[in-house]
Amino acid sequence: MSAVRTKLSQQLSATAANWPKDPFRPNIQLQTFLQALAAHPNLTQDAVNAANALKENAMRKKYKLSKTMLKPASMPHHYERLMDGYQKSVQGVQRPWWKIFFGIW
Repeated sequence: MSAVRTKLSQQLSATAANWPKDPFRPNIQLQTFLQALAAHPNLTQDAVNAANALKENAMRKKYKLSKTMLKPASMPHHYERLMDGYQKSVQGVQRPWWKIFFGIW
């Protein structure tokens, strides 16, 4: 039973090592949690499979979003702006106060 546990631990550790870092929370990383979980004595194959599914975006691939879902009629550019804001905030770029005040993107 120990050999199976070490194999699962190695698989989860490999997944954790390849996990991207969160730039917004440098002190709280999912990578650290997965490393701690790899050392847990009751580690199961289901936990390893779940971590791998998260890493590979399995649900996003399985359940594709339609174009109408990604571009709602009320705000067609909402998700594009959201991603743009996320990428700019990672770089430390902010919108000027006047664009925020007047609602200009």
